[in-house]
Amino acid sequence: MPTHIHKHQWIYVVVQDPETNPQYLGQHDDQNDISFVPIFLEKEDALMCINLMARDKDKKYEVQAVMYEELTDHAATGGFHIYILNKNGEVVEKIEPTKN
Repeated sequence: MPTHIHKHQWIYVVVQDPETNPQYLGQHDDQNDISFVPIFLEKEDALMCINLMARDKDKKYEVQAVMYEELTDHAATGGFHIYILNKNGEVVEKIEPTKN
């Protein structure tokens, strides 16, 4: 378990096309060549950082709360890492998810 996450914890993610084809918004760490899903421990932090993320301007995005364990299954299946970000968009912790 990551150091900043507790069992059965709600975290916040940005969801692309929430009403028609909901998907977690992934990003790419070019320096390390890693695809990741940015997550936040506070909703306000996610809202502050949404404009810092690479995204398609023609799609709708919203911040949603999800259980951490639910996200890890999706991220592991898709080959994504999980990065916990703070309100400034800085990486607090990098996580390589495994399926539950």
